[in-house]
Amino acid sequence: MNKQEILNKYENEDDRLLVSKLIDKIEFTQKKNTVENTSFLDMHQRNILEKLLKTLKYNNYVIYGGYDNAEREMIILYPEKLEMLFHNEQFDYNNIVQVLRIVLPNEMRGKYSHRDYLGAIIKVGINREKIGDILVSLDGADIIASKELMEYLKTSLSELTRFHKSVITIENIENLNIVPVRTEIINVIVPSMRIDSIVSETIRTSRSKTIDVINSERVFVNGELVTKTSKMLKEKDAITVRGKGRFKISKILNSTKKGNLVVEVEKYI
Repeated sequence: MNKQEILNKYENEDDRLLVSKLIDKIEFTQKKNTVENTSFLDMHQRNILEKLLKTLKYNNYVIYGGYDNAEREMIILYPEKLEMLFHNEQFDYNNIVQVLRIVLPNEMRGKYSHRDYLGAIIKVGINREKIGDILVSLDGADIIASKELMEYLKTSLSELTRFHKSVITIENIENLNIVPVRTEIINVIVPSMRIDSIVSETIRTSRSKTIDVINSERVFVNGELVTKTSKMLKEKDAITVRGKGRFKISKILNSTKKGNLVVEVEKYI
């Protein structure tokens, strides 16, 4: 494996750094016979690294986010001597990730959103890459995070005014409180299935602002970064707009008399 040759294939500096770190972890795993893991990855980052692993024909890894269909996941690499441990699902993932549970007092139930919890985490100095999914309920939230951060995260969040009366505990990952995904169905009318048309109507902004969002590399389709406004979407495509949310194209319902399309979109809320 020629590391420099691999890195030369990536034009984006962030992508090169991401790939470089994974190559280093692969080499460390092989030399030291230890389990290594990446930080929590978004869909774009995960896709880049999965493609690299397939190119390298490296199979000793699992993708893990704490529960099925997690949005943010890490790649866990393991040496050959531990292959059966993972294949038999006997590895204890609590060695890597745990859950920080925040239970709000009765008077604060339902007051905080995902943005509020994430904002608090950033405020106490934790990088986003160290945090997995944040599962919000009326009673509070379960925050998936690296085990190494748990005690600091618990202490720091407890000192914030917004959580001063909350009960904050560290839980094993198998005790994660999985909250059903909430969605709403909306219908949008668009001239075509171009991504700029769909995104513009879904996040309710102008076409020019949507183009700016796409050009700033904030839009992903099925985990792949989209940089061209002319990309055509199809039914079942999953779209993520950083800072604006996620949605999925359910189906094309019909056409209007003017030739526009009526598209059913499932929006995550």
